Amino acid sequence: MTDANIEVMILSAISEIPAAEWDACACPEAADGGRPSDPFTTHRFLSALETSGSVGRGTGWRPAHLVARLGGEVIATAPMYTKSHSQGEYIFDHAWADAWERAGGRYYPKLQMAVPFTPVTGRRLLTRPGWEDTGRAALLEAAIRVTVSARYSSLHITFCTAEEADAGERMGLLRRKTQQFHWENRGYEDFDAFLADLSSRKRKAIRKERERAQGFGGTIRMLTGDQIEPAHWDAFWTFYQDTGSRKWGRPYLTRAFFDIAHDSLRDDCLLILAEREGRPIAGALNLIGRHTLFGRYWGAIEDHPFLHFECCYYQAIDYAIANGLARVEAGAQGEHKLARGYLPTETHSLHWMGDPGFRDAVARYLEAERSAVGEEIAYLSAFGPFRRIESPD
Repeated sequence: MTDANIEVMILSAISEIPAAEWDACACPEAADGGRPSDPFTTHRFLSALETSGSVGRGTGWRPAHLVARLGGEVIATAPMYTKSHSQGEYIFDHAWADAWERAGGRYYPKLQMAVPFTPVTGRRLLTRPGWEDTGRAALLEAAIRVTVSARYSSLHITFCTAEEADAGERMGLLRRKTQQFHWENRGYEDFDAFLADLSSRKRKAIRKERERAQGFGGTIRMLTGDQIEPAHWDAFWTFYQDTGSRKWGRPYLTRAFFDIAHDSLRDDCLLILAEREGRPIAGALNLIGRHTLFGRYWGAIEDHPFLHFECCYYQAIDYAIANGLARVEAGAQGEHKLARGYLPTETHSLHWMGDPGFRDAVARYLEAERSAVGEEIAYLSAFGPFRRIESPD
């Protein structure tokens, strides 16, 4: 049980809490003026989503953020939303929704503790340093109380850390294990040093891909901070719309989001643009964390062989090495990333269902799924591109 003196409130907008109070929980490591470890849970990023209309009325993502206070001081926060669908989450529960509704239940609305449209691992139970155990417990207990009192079907905490998954599991939440492909920096001096770690066949394949990609007839530029100009966002919006219309039918982010990003997020952004004859024809948007480069969106108005891989994966590796970042997370799914040095990595989420029968059914499913995911990670890892180093007899 948590301290009875802790008060947990629900905010209908991130603007209801000062940025300094939220960020003291979300990114205390950035108090020295450095980068946050996770740019997606910062007040400025969540505010950009809400102010731009990317979440909120009519989107199926209604903010319901949690704030825990003790003696008037904010000790913990959590980005949380009431959801009327399962889009933009990347931890898929459509089968659960279908099964529950066929059984006569109502799956939506549900509660989602997450960063919208962002399949990136990070803390979801944000606490001030020293309040980790108390703050997490207070947030989890409050989220479950809300789920019960509002008669929602379920609570979902997606892309949380392994430590948070452990804490949630101890409190009775169901743990789910999924996977993504991440690139790890092993102290490489440059891209060639990374290639030297690969098998000869993979090394040659990547060199050929880069040569063909860079031969598209133009140049590739990396832009961040004040190097990014409004016209660059105009170009990227076109790319984003094209990709979104082909994948989902409607992009999640509004055009206003990119205008706000220019004002408040461009120091967090790395925009990789391929330009031909002075005109951007493709690009990839990344966010820069303290230790990680997070690949988010890609788009193009011209098709060129391997340009997608160059902009999204190889240029990202170049940037990470040059800037001493520990890893690159290139987004959800994509086994094609394996051959390019991105290895399968566990991701975690937590789930709570109010109905005991529904909960038991999901628990059985997750037990089998965890085993399957573990086997898949082991299988895929064995086919990674890195050289096999034989141990001496």
